[in-house]
Amino acid sequence: MAGKGGPTNLEKEQMFGMAEKEMEYRVDLFNRLTKTCFEKCVEKRYKEAELNMGENSCIDRCVSKYWLSVILKVF
Repeated sequence: MAGKGGPTNLEKEQMFGMAEKEMEYRVDLFNRLTKTCFEKCVEKRYKEAELNMGENSCIDRCVSKYWLSVILKVF
């Protein structure tokens, strides 16, 4: 019955496994990006609840460069 249009149980398990790996990769990438840019751009002692203009600009540049480096590693 597996040949009637739908994926087999094994194919479903494989697709689920690949989706899990993709989610783990994305979470790890986000965590590394956040840690890297936070350490680089935000002062160790919080003076204000909100990011100041310099920190905000630094984070924008850091995230852009980080994504660019990730894309260049893929290709």
